[in-house]
Parts: sequence; C-alpha cells; structure tokens
Amino acid sequence: MNIIIGRGKIARRAYGIDEIALVPGVRTLDPSLADTRFSIGGIEREIPIIASAMDGVVDVRMAVLLSELGALGVLNLEGIQTRYADPNPILDRIASVGKSEFVGLMQELYAEPIKPELIKQRISEIKQQGGIAAVSLTPAGAYSFGEVVALAKADLVFVQATVVSTDHLSPASINPLDLAQFSQNMPMPVILGNCVTYEVTLELMKAGAAGILVGIGPGAACTSRGVLGVGIPQATAVADCAAAREDYYQETGRYVPVIADGGIITGGDICKCIACGADAVMIGSPIARSAEAPGRGFHWGMATPSPVLPRGTRINVGTTGTIQEILRGPAKLDDGTHNLLGALKTSMGTLGAKDIKEMQQVEVVIAPSLLTEGKVYQKAQQLGMGK
Repeated sequence: MNIIIGRGKIARRAYGIDEIALVPGVRTLDPSLADTRFSIGGIEREIPIIASAMDGVVDVRMAVLLSELGALGVLNLEGIQTRYADPNPILDRIASVGKSEFVGLMQELYAEPIKPELIKQRISEIKQQGGIAAVSLTPAGAYSFGEVVALAKADLVFVQATVVSTDHLSPASINPLDLAQFSQNMPMPVILGNCVTYEVTLELMKAGAAGILVGIGPGAACTSRGVLGVGIPQATAVADCAAAREDYYQETGRYVPVIADGGIITGGDICKCIACGADAVMIGSPIARSAEAPGRGFHWGMATPSPVLPRGTRINVGTTGTIQEILRGPAKLDDGTHNLLGALKTSMGTLGAKDIKEMQQVEVVIAPSLLTEGKVYQKAQQLGMGK
C-alpha cells in the first residue's frame, strides 16, 4: 500500500515486529514434535539462533558454549579479541567507564591494530574446543584478512556491514571487495549482509552467498537509523528478502537461508520473524545478558568505535541468567527472554507448524494495537503495577 506523504513523495507502508501477530491454525501439535532445525553452509543446528558478532556478546568461550547448546555464535574478527592477546583487561575498562567517556574510550581501544596471528589463534581455540568457528569481517576486513581466515580454516565467514550490495561506487584509490569473487575464492561458505530489499537480496544470492542477513539499524545497540535515517521495519524487510529467496530457489534449485538480524529480544520476536519468512535469527542483547557473555552486563554495536561517525551505543543489559537458561531453560523470567527454544517450540505447537518451513507459512495479521499494549505493560512494570 502506497501512502502520499506530499505532492512530491509517495511512500510504501512497512511493518515492524511489534505491529504483527500470529494466528492459530486449524490444528495444534505437542511442542515436543516441533522440528526447529535449520541449516546454513551445510552446518545443521537445532536452535535457529545465531549470536551477533559483537564484542560484548561472543568470545571464544561463548562460541564453544553456543555450539554445544545447538546454536551458533559469530566472533568479530575486527574487535577486541583480535587486537589484544588478553582482552579481559580491555573489557573491564569498557564496562567501568561512564556514558560520557564511552565513545572516546572505544575509539582509543579500537585504534589498536588487528593482528593476523590473533585471528588464527582465536579460530584455532574455538575449533580445538569442539566449537563451530563462525567469524565475521567487514568488507574492508575481508579484503585485508580473507586469506588469513582461509588458512585458519574457519567453518563459516560472515561479511557484514551496515549495508552490503554488489554494486558499490568508490574512489579510484580504493579497491572495493568483489563479493562474488570473494565468495567463490573462500574455501568455506560465506554469509553476506546486511540488506533489507528484495533486489539486493537477489543480487547477493547470485553472488554466491550461503546465507543472507536482513536488517539495518533495528537493534538496541545500533543507532544507524537515528544517525543515517536508513532502514526498513523488520517484519517487512524479512518478508521482502524471503520472497527473493523463494524466487531464487525456483530459478536455481539452490536454497539460501535468510537470517533476521536486529531488534529481536523475546521468544515472540523470534517466532514472528520466522513467520515472516526467516530461517533463523541473529540476536545480540539477549545473549549479552547471560552470565557467560564477555560484555560484563554491557552490550555495544559494531560501528560504535568508528573514528569518523560512531553509530552505536553501549547499553546496560545486566545479567539475568546462564546461556543455558536463556536458550533452553528452564526460564527464570516471564518476559520472554529465557528459554527461547521452548518459546519457539510452544508457538509452533500452538500454530500447528511441524517445522520451520511450515512456521513460515502461518497466518500473520496486522495488530498495531499490540504496540500500544506493550508500551502500557512496560510502563506498568516500571511503576511497579504488575500485569
């Protein structure tokens, strides 16, 4: 539906996760029968949850724990873990400063050069402990360190930026990363993102992406929408990119999973993203709240340390439980942030969806009143009024 903003501009109506709801079907099933498995780059996971490549979310230990629990964690290869041999004192400093000092400190700490030997070491540490070595680089980082990652034999490589496309104009002095060539040359699957449109998703799939990350700026620790004004509400973005996946599959027979990335906090958010067409989700804040997370109860965005235009913030998410409790339960909280797998299975049972593909087909309705209701509930909680 197009809406006339003014005489010179027409806009398309788009929807966020909070504006939709899922409709029960004609059947239900026991949650234990719900099959939540998904596959990316030939690696199958029981839990369709990927932990974001953020320094407050994933380190070597977390990557191993997530692998053991049936999920997946992505290590940021341009962060603290590859700039400092011992990242713990650095993470302590980040957690200790006040809000007004934070950006300056981050710019200082991230000015330390990335060390190729630490890239190799971190990948090796994950693999030696039986974890899946999924790692993340920006396009510039992939250009500089792709060969190092290939030699270290990572299992999956995520090439991530605020916006990624195959059609990039740059000055003659800069050599942009050829995404298609990079995907072809790397000896392991390459996941590309982020994008929010049908057209770009299709082009990234044609470039050889083994997975697509969907979402620009909806996350709690990212301020791209505020700084740049760029982004599409997540429910619409996921549905558009999932449509590209289906059309590409019909044309080529190659299925490329779509991963909703950003703005996903609760089990209900995960269920809605999958219902809109996602195969899995990437989350940061919920994992950062675990006792094992490296952020010491804090969470910050990947673009926060930018020396030119910081786009991110540090949020105090606190610590609410172990990563086991957050992913598999038993839940100690009733706000939807614990036992995310149980929430997904229960929702699938309620909706009668036997697997992820059936979950993608459930009926979705527009329910903007839910957003208002949610705000009222949150306000009541803040005032100590209960439910």
